[in-house]
Amino acid sequence: MEEAVCLSNCRAPGLPKAHAMSSLSSRRRRRRRLRRGGDVRLSADWADLPIDALLSVLHKLEPMELMMGGAGRVCRSWRRAVRDEPELWRRIDTRFRKGHRCRIDEDTAREAVRRGSRRCEAFCGEDATDHFLLFLAEHAPTLKSLRLIFSDHISNEGLLEAINKFPMLEELELSLCKNVFGKVYKFIGIACPHLKSFRLSYLYSYSNRIKDAKYNKDEEAMAISTMSALRSLQLFGSELTKKGLTAILDNCTRLEYLDIRCCYNIYLDTALRAKCTRIKTMKLPHDSTADHDLQIGRPIRTRSKVTRREYAFYGNSILEEFQVP
Repeated sequence: MEEAVCLSNCRAPGLPKAHAMSSLSSRRRRRRRLRRGGDVRLSADWADLPIDALLSVLHKLEPMELMMGGAGRVCRSWRRAVRDEPELWRRIDTRFRKGHRCRIDEDTAREAVRRGSRRCEAFCGEDATDHFLLFLAEHAPTLKSLRLIFSDHISNEGLLEAINKFPMLEELELSLCKNVFGKVYKFIGIACPHLKSFRLSYLYSYSNRIKDAKYNKDEEAMAISTMSALRSLQLFGSELTKKGLTAILDNCTRLEYLDIRCCYNIYLDTALRAKCTRIKTMKLPHDSTADHDLQIGRPIRTRSKVTRREYAFYGNSILEEFQVP
């Protein structure tokens, strides 16, 4: 009888009896939970997270979320952390991601580097320019990893000017950057004595019947062979021959990983195979390319007498004048 009276008192006019009973049960369950847990709040306030916990959460977000403002719109404390915490900007990746409608432009990338407060240690991006590379060199003097992909607006001149400002660089990738070539790699090895990982990937078709006497297929390989501290080397789709690979193996004695997939000008005879036995992990010219992170496929063989890059000799005069301080 008392229960019926209580129920009739809590039920609003016109409210079904079943609905009133459900509301009453819900309130009773809520009271029981509060009695068990004391005054513990049922939902956490994300705005009041300690800074260490907040940074841990923000580190799990994609770079696009941080740079394009998504995380900063959650609340004031998140916006302040994204703007003022250099720890979030030690590693910057501006590559395009599937599922996102927009790309990160150069101005946004510059702002990300600025937020790093000269503490950025790793940068990976596409469509970079000489101007941006020089900006990065000025604002990230402790950079250890630099990966530039599809960056046709980076030249030998721009790279040489910037590379001296990365003395702590340990990892470098210059994949599909068609205006970086030739002897420039020799000076990279001199300017970056701590370089341990170097990656090059080529996209363009090439000829295995080039008759131009001036064209040296091993020019880049001979330059790379001066990087004596290398532990890991990828030359995907390079035109180097046995001569160039031999120079690399003889001079880069610390190599543990070597990727020469799609390097079809190399003939691995018995002597060359013997030199390769000390390499812990090696990928050969005809090995599968399925795990290549750029997924650019295999270079196409042609019978053309024209080199893969018509600019193969353009700009080399600046290399003769370049000196490492």
